[in-house]
Amino acid sequence: MISNVKKILVSQPEPGNGKSPYYDIAEKYGVQIVFRPFIKIEPVSVKEFRTQKINILDYSAVIFTAKTAIDHYFLMAKELKIQIPECMKYFCVTETIAVYLQKYIVYRKRKIFYPPSGKAEDIIIPIHKHNKENYLLPVSDIHKEDLTHLLDEKKIKYNKAVMYKTVSNDFLKNEEFDYDVLLFFSPAGISSLLKNFPDFNQDGIAIGTFGPSTAKAVRDAGLRLDIEAPNQESPSMTAALENYLKKMQESEIL
Repeated sequence: MISNVKKILVSQPEPGNGKSPYYDIAEKYGVQIVFRPFIKIEPVSVKEFRTQKINILDYSAVIFTAKTAIDHYFLMAKELKIQIPECMKYFCVTETIAVYLQKYIVYRKRKIFYPPSGKAEDIIIPIHKHNKENYLLPVSDIHKEDLTHLLDEKKIKYNKAVMYKTVSNDFLKNEEFDYDVLLFFSPAGISSLLKNFPDFNQDGIAIGTFGPSTAKAVRDAGLRLDIEAPNQESPSMTAALENYLKKMQESEIL
């Protein structure tokens, strides 16, 4: 066990299959890892959605950037009592997201597109080939604009529809907060940390982030960033965490 790292918070849901590199790290270094999201996703109400003046059936194609977007698109259609036509075209940024559509539609009978390259940004290629379509882009209230910039550049006709929102997953009054390492995956997680603990004093708590926007949120909040991914040495958050624990272990030996 590393004496000054005993408990690590991973601000993501616990893996449902009971398998994760985090469990291997916990066993290898004798630390406790707790999965505890700082944020949660909630659907936009029908009333809120209607204020956007968007009619789902006005669009001939949908662009999905996440499985969550698929869930809330079909949930909104159900709540609005709308039957999505079989001729609807679906454009997904990855094959994994495309396959997830099977939860709601007969996959082999629908027109589904995704970039064979596996690069999310390459979804613009099939979209541009079908540039006569009227696209709907389901998003969260907090979302990146990378794809919309590409759509604007190619002069694609589209509309964003906020169908779900990211909110703080508040800590209970009696909930312990005795972590030595905090790992974050979105700027919203940092906002939630400061909302839950307005007098948060980092002291010896290590903070790790995945992605440049989350790292920036830590620095903008005046906090110290100790673990950062992805990079050449650490392509994943688990790799970055293990490298950090190795260094901590080596410093103790010395």
